[in-house]
Amino acid sequence: MGKLQGASVLFAGDSVTDCGRREDPRGLGDGYVSMLAAELGEQGATVANVGIGGDRVVDLQQRWSADVVGGNADVLSILVGINDTWRRFDNGDPTSAEAFEAGYRDLLTQAKPHFERIVLVQPFLLPVTEDQRGWGEDLAGKQEAVARLAAEFDAVLVPAHEQLNARAASLGGNAALAGDGVHPTPLGHEQLAAIWLAAVNDHPTAPAAPAPVQPTHLHLRAAGTSVVLRLTEHELPQILHWGADLGAVDEHQLQQFAANAQPALDNSVDVPVRISVVPEHSAGWMGTPGLRGHRSGKAWTPQFSSLRHTVEGNHVVSRAVDHESQLELTVEMQLLESGLLRLRATVTNMGAGDYNVEQLVVALPVSGSAVEILDKAGRWSKERTPQRRAITVGTHLRENRRGRTGADAATVLLAGEQGFGFGGGEVWGLHVGFSGNHLSYVERTSAGKTLLGGGELLLPGEVVLETAAGYTTPWVYGCHGTGMDAAARQFHNYLRARPQHPASPRPVTLNTWEAVYFDHDLTRLLALADKAAELGVERFVLDDGWFRGRRDDSAGLGDWYVDEGVWPAGLHPLTNRLAELGIEFGLWFEPEMINPESDLARAHPEWMLAPAGRLPLPARHQQVLNLAIPEAFAFIRDRISELVGRYNIAYLKWDHNRDLLEAGSTVTGTAGVHEQTLATYRLLAALKELHPGLEIESCSSGGARVDLGILEHTDRIWASDCIDPLERQQILRWTAQLLPPELVGSHVGSPQSHTTGRTHALSFRAATALFGHYGIEWDITALSPAEQQELAGWIALYKEQRALIHHGDVVRVDHPTPEISAHGVIAADRSAALFELTVLARPASWPPVPVRLAGLDPERSYAVRHVGPTPPLGTNNNSPAWMNEGGIHLTGAMLAAAGLAMPPLQPEHSVVVLLEALDGSLGGGLGGGEDLS
Repeated sequence: MGKLQGASVLFAGDSVTDCGRREDPRGLGDGYVSMLAAELGEQGATVANVGIGGDRVVDLQQRWSADVVGGNADVLSILVGINDTWRRFDNGDPTSAEAFEAGYRDLLTQAKPHFERIVLVQPFLLPVTEDQRGWGEDLAGKQEAVARLAAEFDAVLVPAHEQLNARAASLGGNAALAGDGVHPTPLGHEQLAAIWLAAVNDHPTAPAAPAPVQPTHLHLRAAGTSVVLRLTEHELPQILHWGADLGAVDEHQLQQFAANAQPALDNSVDVPVRISVVPEHSAGWMGTPGLRGHRSGKAWTPQFSSLRHTVEGNHVVSRAVDHESQLELTVEMQLLESGLLRLRATVTNMGAGDYNVEQLVVALPVSGSAVEILDKAGRWSKERTPQRRAITVGTHLRENRRGRTGADAATVLLAGEQGFGFGGGEVWGLHVGFSGNHLSYVERTSAGKTLLGGGELLLPGEVVLETAAGYTTPWVYGCHGTGMDAAARQFHNYLRARPQHPASPRPVTLNTWEAVYFDHDLTRLLALADKAAELGVERFVLDDGWFRGRRDDSAGLGDWYVDEGVWPAGLHPLTNRLAELGIEFGLWFEPEMINPESDLARAHPEWMLAPAGRLPLPARHQQVLNLAIPEAFAFIRDRISELVGRYNIAYLKWDHNRDLLEAGSTVTGTAGVHEQTLATYRLLAALKELHPGLEIESCSSGGARVDLGILEHTDRIWASDCIDPLERQQILRWTAQLLPPELVGSHVGSPQSHTTGRTHALSFRAATALFGHYGIEWDITALSPAEQQELAGWIALYKEQRALIHHGDVVRVDHPTPEISAHGVIAADRSAALFELTVLARPASWPPVPVRLAGLDPERSYAVRHVGPTPPLGTNNNSPAWMNEGGIHLTGAMLAAAGLAMPPLQPEHSVVVLLEALDGSLGGGLGGGEDLS
């Protein structure tokens, strides 16, 4: 309390602060403010209250100057936010988390110069009705914003929500502290006052805060990557270097480096053109602008200045304003420990009228040595097909308007030196971490400047900012390395370092789709479960066909109730058997979709995304359910949650089988892809919060939603509906440019492929699937004894090696023969490696040249041996020595320089090789690992 001795404290907020203060002669009301006044008065402090019932952030903004900034106090305390959530549910007038944060920031920006200390009270809710429990997700966005603002403005954060909810259990429940869940009872006010005092007294008097950066140059370093920034008071941040590590650089050297990077005049304007990470036409840039928008045709070409830069380690936040356009722009850049550079930008409308955002993208400069582009194309069942071309003057633009990431997405757009490959050539890449419409591009100007850029692709009218509202781009990620493997490793290491990254061994999964399709016969499924247990399967996923009316793909989506006609006793006969067998249970859903032929569509046709007056063309007999409608969101969340709880579901296969064509909101009349994408993220997060430990797979017509946005909320992706191993060789090879193996579903299919009709040996199917999250999609009840024995052996090999596969560095070999493919993983400590060598087709020359395996310790010796069944060899050819019993010993230097002899395999076959470092000399033992050959 001594920290407030003699201070004057002003309380602002809504009805919780107001509490009848205008009827109180003291002007304090009868709530927590009055209680604090009595407590603080003993220390000579004075208290004033300007709370007004019903206020939201926008209401505080209207009276802020008169009631608060001119209030002449030492300390300001703010409690606001519950009405910003409540109005969404009681009269359909929501405040987005972005608008709330922007408005709140405006309040604090105005207040900061006038108060010695600021206290931010977390908005709270003590739910007493089932409806109020549905407010949590919306309120959480406001609470997170308050926490960020407290850190940004060096304010005391009062954790009212957590503390009140924690205390309620021992004080008679939520209603004892807030009878209606929102307004505290006298006991609730007493607890709130105590929480407020404790937070203020525990907060350091003069906490350390990031200092604003004066005009300077900044050098960021991580994992072999350097980023040099130019930060000034009058220009948006510019990247002078993004690429190879520059080493330790002192201030003088950094200034000399910056001087050398000074742009030359290019005959366009009379000053050097400096390109910021949000490029501006007002700075002389004549390419793609970072921000496109307007106020009814005005304020269309912003010029941002008055910058404030905050630096914490490798995290830089720059805030700028354009007073003429009445816009604020915030740019956030972070060089992650893996070497990835990620950026996002936020534009906030500080003016009185609406601001229409047409596009906001961020851009990264690329060295002029980058002369080639490589990105991905694809289609259903043939995702991530590489395409390479020269960089020329102009723009290589990849727009995706499918409303989901897309089977034809660029995935990672790469620019690199001539002929760059997996192991060589400097390369830069860009990935847009978003699951809706998006764009990425490479742009080269006639002045020789090359940029990689990207962001969300906004449809007309999707983002119109009211006063104080803001729009934030998705994270855009930049990777760099010598060779595509080094660039990919930055993504892999970043993903593996996330707190939510799957930590348990990835279970062998059986999915029922290609085994039974819609034929959900209990006897057949129980036999499948029993056989799965014999083989060593650890997770059983019941695919499409279990819910009401779902006898084929023309009906039922949205009616998420177990079909009583197919499952008269519910799913328990199956789930109970799986529990007895020690196998996890997973279930298929397609929550974002709805069949017009469903009870849900008949009850709520207005819940389908559609332009005015008509439905979009059908795709797979289905339409899209508008999750941005709170009632639709709550219905889907509650149905899934109820089933997860009832059947102890450990895993959801979350499908999404159509593009969002003409996805208009029947509520607003505007395009709805942006809001739909964000609502999907919220739904996934809500289910994870309700069911800790629940895992979710992102499937979307196979591999049409593979991005880092969806992976913030899911635990793996399904790479493709095609599990033909010949096709999967390419799909997995290029999916690895973004994702490590443990995040990629990889299954052994039936001998004849469902999608291509090709027939392949089990050894090829199983070896191809090994380098991922292993599974089976095959009617295993029909296995021959030989097939069962071989498949069980492959499953055992996966379990033995999955720690290596899922933690090692991914290596893709640049082999000179295009019909030969080789890839694998090397342990981080270089103690072991596992590789797959494949003959995709008949090469023009025979036998193949050796396969160079780079990345092992050149000084160590390795036991090299074949694991798994021996595949068929070509006519009159012998297997190499390492495939013979006992294997051979080679050094890492030998394997990198001379390579490993390539077996003369028949086309469309693979062999798996295990390499284990020897503890001693070349005569040492082979080390661990069971030989399954």
